[in-house]
Amino acid sequence: MPLSPDAPACLTIRRLSGRIGAEIGGVDLGGPLSDETVTAIRQALLANRVIFFRGQGHMTDAQQEAFAGRLGDLVPHPTEKVKAGTMGILELDAAAGNGKADVWHTDVTFVDAYPRYSVLRSIVIPEYGGDTVWASTVAAYHDLSPELKQLAESLWAVHSNKYDYAAQHAHATPEEKAHYERTFAANVYEAQHPVVRIHPETGEKSLVLGYFIQRMVGHNHIDSAALFSLLQNHVIRQENTIRWNWRVGDVAIWDNQATQHYALNDYGGQRRVMRRITIAGEIPVSVDGRRSQMLRSGAA
Repeated sequence: MPLSPDAPACLTIRRLSGRIGAEIGGVDLGGPLSDETVTAIRQALLANRVIFFRGQGHMTDAQQEAFAGRLGDLVPHPTEKVKAGTMGILELDAAAGNGKADVWHTDVTFVDAYPRYSVLRSIVIPEYGGDTVWASTVAAYHDLSPELKQLAESLWAVHSNKYDYAAQHAHATPEEKAHYERTFAANVYEAQHPVVRIHPETGEKSLVLGYFIQRMVGHNHIDSAALFSLLQNHVIRQENTIRWNWRVGDVAIWDNQATQHYALNDYGGQRRVMRRITIAGEIPVSVDGRRSQMLRSGAA
């Protein structure tokens, strides 16, 4: 996807891998941005799935919100409280028990219209470890055989925030388990999504998977797990991923409609603090035109 001819000359884009990821230079996200610059950033995001900006350490919460608002309407997390004094910033602090997203997932797929984009700013970075890995769910779909594409397009899955936390986080601390039960899973959300959705901006097909899935509709637990594993393994193939080594002041923006991500939990007791904003998305549409739906919304 070429940049707009009106894009500022100072803006640079460096691809980081063959299928996903680019680093953007020459932009101060905390300052005033022209419409042309915002358009160029959005184009780079859609083309590369996730984009990174170094050297944004001067950015304030208010500036992060102002920038994110140029990409769409801000939407708070349905189960977590936003940071005090902000409209939609979720502070991810590993020490507080809510910062270790160490399973493959697409953000908030347990609601029908899950977020379009996420904007993540690094505040405290450990001396070592704590990288994040993203995977392209568009590339994963593209690599499927014709027979697997047909199978995937026929499947629907139920996603929920109430999943087997202990099984997915075998080394979680008591504080992290308590936070999960007290906040994230206190109210249960469930949504039913097609396994293959049509991207509302690019028209591409992508896989909607990740570990918020509970089961495949119409299949028993054993078959659901086998189908999930078969397709999920295509998503997380090395060729489809990019790994980012954080520095303080970095900003990452990803297309949540076309990616999964995984935050590596390999930094021991060191602090790792990030601040995330999500942009409101659209209800996914399947290849045959059906739309995702809520099954359960916030009832304990």
